[in-house]
Amino acid sequence: MLRTHTCGELNMTHEGLEVTLSGWLQRSRDMGGLTFIDLRDRYGITQLVFNLEVNTALCMEARKLGREFVISVNGKVAERSNKNPKMATGDVEILVSSITVLNVSKTPPFTIEDNTDGGEELRMKYRYLDLRRNANKKNLELRHKMAIETRNYLSSLQFIEIETPYLIKSTPEGARDFVVPSRMNPGQFYALPQSPQTFKQLLMVAGYDRYFQIVHCFRDEDLRADRQPEFTQIDCEMAFVTQEDILVTFEGLAKHLFKSVLDMEMGDFPRMSYNQAMTLYGSDKPDIRFGMTFTEVTDLVKGKNFKVFDDAELVVGITASGCSEYSRKQLDELTDFVKRPQVGASGLVYIKYGLDGVAKSSVDKFYTAEELTAILAKFNAKPGDLILILAGKKEKTQTALGTLRLEMGKRMKMTVPGDFKPLWVVDFPLLEWDDETRRYYAKHHPFTSPVLEDIPLLDSDPGVVRANAYDLVINGVEIGGGSIRIHNKELQKKMFTILGFSDDEAADQFGFLMNAFEYGAPPHGGVAFGFDRWCTIFGGGESIRDFMAFPKNNSGRDVMIDSPSPIKAEQLKELQINLMK
Repeated sequence: MLRTHTCGELNMTHEGLEVTLSGWLQRSRDMGGLTFIDLRDRYGITQLVFNLEVNTALCMEARKLGREFVISVNGKVAERSNKNPKMATGDVEILVSSITVLNVSKTPPFTIEDNTDGGEELRMKYRYLDLRRNANKKNLELRHKMAIETRNYLSSLQFIEIETPYLIKSTPEGARDFVVPSRMNPGQFYALPQSPQTFKQLLMVAGYDRYFQIVHCFRDEDLRADRQPEFTQIDCEMAFVTQEDILVTFEGLAKHLFKSVLDMEMGDFPRMSYNQAMTLYGSDKPDIRFGMTFTEVTDLVKGKNFKVFDDAELVVGITASGCSEYSRKQLDELTDFVKRPQVGASGLVYIKYGLDGVAKSSVDKFYTAEELTAILAKFNAKPGDLILILAGKKEKTQTALGTLRLEMGKRMKMTVPGDFKPLWVVDFPLLEWDDETRRYYAKHHPFTSPVLEDIPLLDSDPGVVRANAYDLVINGVEIGGGSIRIHNKELQKKMFTILGFSDDEAADQFGFLMNAFEYGAPPHGGVAFGFDRWCTIFGGGESIRDFMAFPKNNSGRDVMIDSPSPIKAEQLKELQINLMK
């Protein structure tokens, strides 16, 4: 064998044992008559010792080896004289008797260390080298453990893992599809699935009442830290259930993962309606690790000839405790922050409630001292507090203030690593109106069932209908969500009509599902969790890329294999695709 042990398992119980280790040369140090080599494999690092006086040839051979050479050594386990408590194998070393070079290595373009000197783009180009670093190894081990524990939990509840197709039919709703040309059907295309949604519903019709899949999905959309063109979902569906059944089941999964992966006991998750989340936090995925909830003052501040407030649909603010001493420069920075296009506010109003009990505001000329005091009372402000207020259209203003709240939370260091605050957000709107296209779109997807008591409103006021839908949010990140599905053909047909589908379009896109509903579709619902996001949250990471073996960059490119790339003219001809302009 090329190894009897790994580089992470030897300790004093193995002293005197003859062993064979194999791995990569992490670093070497020449110390006069001794040469030390740190040998690394996936499991850890073990120190090797070569003694110039004991075996001159062997020691000189070791000194010729370069970083990342692949070597195998034989030797005896001995106690280290200078023990390293930071290493699992830090009590021992190997007195090497022979060495075999299994492969040589070029000098890597960056150091294979925890604190590497390589930039992100360079490390992505040489991702196979970057994956040798401990940080990435730990991330992938965490991902593996979460996948195993997910399967264990769901299997224990009689869920069955079933694979669904990757080559499916393109649909117009949601994000853009990746499409795949069919050689055998010229001019026609498959799509890569954005989710297995319709297939898992068909599995419910087929009688597989508890399905799950850890599945790859694909979306051709603009990228950011929590998005990739290909990503992984924990995809689940259940039949003969209510929303409560699903929330209990998958809150159980979340608690199981917290315990088995992070050794954390979690209490019951709070639940919050969509309207409450927007009213208090300005987000449908609120970070509840800290307070700073919204206070509305619309009626209190109108009619004072301050046009910004007088013309606003909503005037709302937050209290930044202990920040009344913010300088003009700091306040200008916050004003610039909310004016950024990504936030979209037109400006920022502030009230400083000084430690001396005096209120100073950016709108002093419109409001008397008594009126400012009344506003401070509405906020339950104390001396030393800073009130930050935005005004404008309701939803836009709520969202902008929600972004400002998160920014203040960061500046005030109101969150700590390892603190997790999950919650369920429920009662989302079923539909959202788009002024540009003058039509409704599904807030989640077209198969989401309305709340039963709201179904009559589909004919008279569809915009107020609530969805029987739910999202799991952890620390301000939407981990996933789902809904009770429509399982009645007539209701599904009505939903397509509201979304602007003609009968022919609905039949063309989803006729197979509508037909299945005629053969005894049971009540059913499900959920899909972003597996990459969940791993990132548990691992304390900033980007899901760090928890994927071979991610794409922000341009959707794999710079390691140089993809996407052109294909040969012969392939295009076979596919009957003409790229000539």
